[in-house]
Amino acid sequence: MRAAQIRTCGEPPVVAERPAPAPGPGQVLVEVVAAPVTPLDLLCATGTSYFGTPPTPYVPGVQGVGTVGGRTVWFPTTAGMAPGDGSMAELAAVPENDLVELPAGADPVVVAALGLSAVAASMALVWRGELTAGEQVVVLGAGGTVGQAAVQLARLGGARRVVAAARSATGRERAAKAGADAVVALDTEDVGELAARLTAALDGPADLVLDPLFGAPAAAAARVLRPGGRLVNLGGSASESSPIDSSTLRGKSLRLLGYTNNELTPAQRAAAVAEIAGHAARGALSVDHEKMPLDDTGKAWQRQAAGAPSGRIVLSVR
Repeated sequence: MRAAQIRTCGEPPVVAERPAPAPGPGQVLVEVVAAPVTPLDLLCATGTSYFGTPPTPYVPGVQGVGTVGGRTVWFPTTAGMAPGDGSMAELAAVPENDLVELPAGADPVVVAALGLSAVAASMALVWRGELTAGEQVVVLGAGGTVGQAAVQLARLGGARRVVAAARSATGRERAAKAGADAVVALDTEDVGELAARLTAALDGPADLVLDPLFGAPAAAAARVLRPGGRLVNLGGSASESSPIDSSTLRGKSLRLLGYTNNELTPAQRAAAVAEIAGHAARGALSVDHEKMPLDDTGKAWQRQAAGAPSGRIVLSVR
């Protein structure tokens, strides 16, 4: 079969022929249709992640969409996090219990682009952030895959107003395309200025903030929350620390919450993927993405690492 391989950590994968995997106990062979290139794939392949240095060569790809016995399924892998191969190949051996059957009409490439990023957005909003209908939501980093999904999912969850914030002009365009009621520029580190911009875009205090950035944007967003409001952090792409004022946290009795997909049970993850795929099949959820062939994996990898202007890159395997 054709497969992408990480031969040396820190270098892009190389596509070559290799033996097809033999399914182990409880596993099935999935004919891969689409495999996204995600930030987790890029991180694991550097050999510097908290998972350690993966044994090489290995096939990257922590998730994918494929077919088994006529069914279209989404599947996860532990490629780069534990010994074993991932989704960037024509075939993948996957535990049958990890498969999530997709509804009719779900585009495999769209579902692959959404994948665990949309799961994170959904679960951070609803499960961790306890979003209820009629609330006002701020989505930071709204130009990324998680942020674009969060804007749409907040609306689907009944939010009365969704204010998006993004650092780049492209990100702000994506946030607007996703359906945000207002879009704020995060082009300064001045917390007071950012808080003023968010306040101007909101209709009164916010109830919930979804934050994949941390840093100054999170500190500003905390200031615009109502008493008892919630800020859910699921990333630190702006900074690993944030100058959130103690007086802001204490004065409003705010709830500062952390979220990671790693805490989900397999059943929770499967239910979230099924919901995401259902929204996608109805045309209610999508993110900017670009499809590239498996043979161009090396180029796709480098484009994604450089912040592809087209959004999430998905490898088309079949």
